[in-house]
Amino acid sequence: MKIAILSRSGSLYSTRRLIEAAEARGHEIRVLDTLHCYMNVNSQEPSMHYQGDNLEGFDAVIPRIGASITFYGTAVLRQFEMMGVYPVNESVAISRSRDKLRSLQLMSRAGIGLPITGFAHSPDDIPDLINMVGGAPLVIKLLEGTQGIGVVLAETRKAAESVIEAFMGLKANIMVQEYVKEASGADIRCLVVGDRVVAAMKRQAAEGEFRSNLHRGGTASIVRISPEERATAVRAAKTMGLNVAGVDILRSNNGPVVMEVNSSPGIEGIEVSTGIDVATKIITFIEKNARSNRTRTRGKG
Repeated sequence: MKIAILSRSGSLYSTRRLIEAAEARGHEIRVLDTLHCYMNVNSQEPSMHYQGDNLEGFDAVIPRIGASITFYGTAVLRQFEMMGVYPVNESVAISRSRDKLRSLQLMSRAGIGLPITGFAHSPDDIPDLINMVGGAPLVIKLLEGTQGIGVVLAETRKAAESVIEAFMGLKANIMVQEYVKEASGADIRCLVVGDRVVAAMKRQAAEGEFRSNLHRGGTASIVRISPEERATAVRAAKTMGLNVAGVDILRSNNGPVVMEVNSSPGIEGIEVSTGIDVATKIITFIEKNARSNRTRTRGKG
């Protein structure tokens, strides 16, 4: 098979491991810098170009699109879909998962466990918004934040009011969530490929920190997940429409609750902590599923 990876750099761990796994299984693979792809949009023969070349003959594309380039990255991926190339994750699914509020609403409709979440526009609604999620302490999140950036734990009602007012004053879109104290600064990252969890790790926040992101100094270790947690992770990925996803789950007193679904999950932390070859599992999924014009959305939406 001929596979493209949309990535800003071939030296990144996740990209490098996917290259190694694909080549080990006899595939031809090419890394394309997403921002250097450009396209010819027409109704007869849509095409993709890269450094002067007309890109043709690809069987599948693996999108590794960073949050900061979601708009352009999904446009590039949509063009590949219009050309009949099989995407591991579809453009619409990626856009859906990147919108934190939309993704929570979709999971809510599907009956998936979630932390109580509030969203408002007017400063006049702040007091009721805080009450809605059970009062302080509570978590305030920027809708556009990634890797724990733009996430604040407000330990008192006064602090919550001040932070929310400050964000609203900056015209930033935020949501507030209940603080799941019993999780003790830990979450479970489930790596979903297809219809199963292929690896899972527990991420523990550093001392004095509540965010468990590895980029924020968190530590990772292998963990055994329950059947309910496994089913929740798979359902969350399917609700987003993602074939490959990192689903972050908190263990609450009411069962597993989903914090976020990541459409371009890094595989370094989970491969190192579990010893599982996640990259090869992604490549074998492509081998079983890649067919021309198999995209459900056909580039629409």
